[in-house]
Amino acid sequence: MKAKLQKIMDDALARINASEQMETLNEIKVSFLGKKGELTSVLKSMKDVAPEDRPMVGQLVNDARNVIESKLEEKRAKFEKAALELKLQNETIDVTLPAKKPMVGHRHPNTKVLEEVKKIFVGMGYEVVEGPEVEYDYYNFEALNIPANHPAKDEQDTFYINSNILLRTQTSGVQVHEMEKGKLPIRMIAPGRVFRSDEVDATHSPSFHQIEGLVIDKNVTFADLKGTLEQFAMELFGPETKVKFRPHHFQFTEPSAEVDVSCFKCGGKGCRFCKGEGWIEILGCGMVHPNVLKMSGIDPEEYSGFAFGVGLERIALLKYEIDDMRLLYENDYRFLKQF
Repeated sequence: MKAKLQKIMDDALARINASEQMETLNEIKVSFLGKKGELTSVLKSMKDVAPEDRPMVGQLVNDARNVIESKLEEKRAKFEKAALELKLQNETIDVTLPAKKPMVGHRHPNTKVLEEVKKIFVGMGYEVVEGPEVEYDYYNFEALNIPANHPAKDEQDTFYINSNILLRTQTSGVQVHEMEKGKLPIRMIAPGRVFRSDEVDATHSPSFHQIEGLVIDKNVTFADLKGTLEQFAMELFGPETKVKFRPHHFQFTEPSAEVDVSCFKCGGKGCRFCKGEGWIEILGCGMVHPNVLKMSGIDPEEYSGFAFGVGLERIALLKYEIDDMRLLYENDYRFLKQF
């Protein structure tokens, strides 16, 4: 029996030493120490051993079990150590390497331009105000000297909610809200989203942004308007920028004008950007019509003022030399990451 136990132990130790992976150790353990293992079989045959020899045989079996278990544990520890060393080797981090630069978001071109415009006018003493995007017909048209059935209404394709409520086509209605408050003088700009039923193309969108400007005070003249817009253009496009006023007609201002700036790309010499003309149109403006002042409760004999409106997207397209307005809305990361 002693020889048999010695052979079982030698076989187990030989297999353990020859094993090359953790799974093999589990198989060896089951083979020798499991319920149907070789050492367990010896214990089951103890009934065939003489009673006086059973203690000795039992001790030999326990000694063999302890030796096999100890060797299994020793081999298992080696495998675990080797696995850990391999993992550390494969997952080594060189702390001296430069870190990966995280991807962060940034401001949209429209937002950057809007913040720049706000900064310019706030520096001139203007207040930034807001108004409703869902507006009454009165504020969007009638209070701006555009009564019902007036041809000027047809020039703006309007989204009507009902006969009296619409999505505003311009931010000019905000000036009426401010004038009705009766707090004079007024120096304000009103940036916001506007809506028109336009086909989407490189220069048009059914939803875009305008910035309305308004000044109401005593003795305000067209010269004040010119000086304000000249200063705005130079701060926005550069100190060498020149401004040209062309007569125009707007229903809510009289006299009215459209404003061109000298091309900041070619300096007015003519290029592809300004279509060879040397000038680029940027906004419309004029002196507030007396009827608009009256309807808002302001005496046109005592007060006067000027207003102007500029498209935010138009400035962004010009400032960043973008050819297609749709790029501002398509959320193409390849385009937006340039700014």
